[in-house]
Amino acid sequence: MIPWLETPRLLLRRFTADDRVWLGELYADPEVTRYLGGTQTPDAVDRMLRHRILDYYEEHPGLGIWMTIERDTGERAGFHLLNNIQGESIIQVGFALARWAWGRGYGTEMGAAVLGHGFATLGLQNIAGMASLGNRASQRVLEKIGLERRGERSFPHPAYASEGPMAWFERDASDWLAERSKHRPSR
Repeated sequence: MIPWLETPRLLLRRFTADDRVWLGELYADPEVTRYLGGTQTPDAVDRMLRHRILDYYEEHPGLGIWMTIERDTGERAGFHLLNNIQGESIIQVGFALARWAWGRGYGTEMGAAVLGHGFATLGLQNIAGMASLGNRASQRVLEKIGLERRGERSFPHPAYASEGPMAWFERDASDWLAERSKHRPSR
């Protein structure tokens, strides 16, 4: 599968049906899924892969959940996403990483690239992010990539309802793009 977004250490590619075993292993790890709604059964992972990932590519061009690959080793490091919050029209940026990939800056590195894709390439006007209140590491990543904390929000969809209030982040494209242009060197 051809990568479509690259950073110095990572690349993104679409998921395929061949990633089912890897995704099942990721969602079987209680530490990884502690803030993702807990471990998932193989049937739940299959449904997610089919409906939330593979079908989503065709239904929402430019958006999705993509496999994050470490460039030097080819290892699957996790996934990054730019998609609708389930049950909402709001577009979110997010990620999940395999335990071995924690603490390496991968969430921030690729998260910033995905956010840039959403604003600069897709022309999205607003992108949000959310994290469990206890997940300080993910909250820091969302701030580092350029989102701003805007309080807490709850969502009625079953994927989020049991979590209760979550840390809520947003950014408007005009503000994000203006900030990035200030940091670019003059030519």
